[in-house]
Amino acid sequence: MTYALRRRLNSAAVIVGFFLVWELACVVFHIKEIVLPRPSQIFETLWLQAPAIWPHTVQTLYTTLVGFALGIVIGVLLGVLIGSSRLAYDTGYPLLIGFSSIPKVAVVPIFVLWFGAGTVPAVLTAMIMSLFPIVVNVATGLATTEPELEDVMKALRATKLDILFNVGLPRAMPYFFASLKVSVTLAFVGTVIAETVASNRGIGNLMMIASSSFDVPLVFAGLLVLALLGVGLYAIFSLIEGRVIGWARRKDGAEFA
Repeated sequence: MTYALRRRLNSAAVIVGFFLVWELACVVFHIKEIVLPRPSQIFETLWLQAPAIWPHTVQTLYTTLVGFALGIVIGVLLGVLIGSSRLAYDTGYPLLIGFSSIPKVAVVPIFVLWFGAGTVPAVLTAMIMSLFPIVVNVATGLATTEPELEDVMKALRATKLDILFNVGLPRAMPYFFASLKVSVTLAFVGTVIAETVASNRGIGNLMMIASSSFDVPLVFAGLLVLALLGVGLYAIFSLIEGRVIGWARRKDGAEFA
């Protein structure tokens, strides 16, 4: 058995064990489903109500991906600007930190006033939630580029754009992909926050309606769907990261067994 296969089997065993312990704890301590439903009840709800849950899942996934895509574009542009310019760093970083410190649930009503209830506030909330890690990591990657590499490029009469595209951005790629795997989970958080406040569709709206009717298994089913979506997108970005910057990733081997 290879190391990679053994590691995956161990991970699967831990996850299955977690749900088994949860199930047994609910049975042994007689925990009511209105407090904490058993995993079997959650999976049963997910199976029986799949036709009703599916449209909300599609809506949440679509909103998150659109907001996340906008966050990537704007985040990379801001990160390049802040990481390449001392003036932009000194002025942009305090503004960015101040904005990221604002609770996003307080921003959603403003988006509703501007754009009305619906998809747009959720997209914008997902975007601003995913923006900060991308900007910080891209700027950090550019700022930590070895001066020696820049000196070599300057000796070859390279322009600032040449240095940026041939040295800076490649060196910032590990930071960039690390930020994507963090930002995509934050984008889901932003989408759900907006859906609970300003939407009549999506997993967030479904969970709000379920909680108001004390349908706790359905609430946990919504949480499970969000977790599965987040894990799926994380895995996709990890795969892309391995293809693009495999040279920067730690290799699996017997020394880590």
